[in-house]
Amino acid sequence: MLLDARAGERYRGEVEPVDPRAGHVPGAVSAPTAENLTAGGTFRDDLAARFAALGVRPGTAVGVYCGSGVTAAHEVAALAQAGIEAALWPGSWSPWSADPSRPVATGP
Repeated sequence: MLLDARAGERYRGEVEPVDPRAGHVPGAVSAPTAENLTAGGTFRDDLAARFAALGVRPGTAVGVYCGSGVTAAHEVAALAQAGIEAALWPGSWSPWSADPSRPVATGP
């Protein structure tokens, strides 16, 4: 499973403030990093349930990306807090969207 840690509007392709194309990697699931936190800025107590609702459970092969890898690293830490091992895709959306031969999906 591939998780997109960017804000929902970037995932859906509604806005793209940084990269050449808006949208997401086809098949990726939107999992905004901001939704891992409480209003006080700490990790939520129910992260395992949050990720389960997205279809991620312990033992699921998970990769995480964002625009450059920074917020995806935060998501990998949240997944670890929930007991789920995940891999960081360091290049992330920026190089993917810069290559016109790669497909881009938009919408939910």
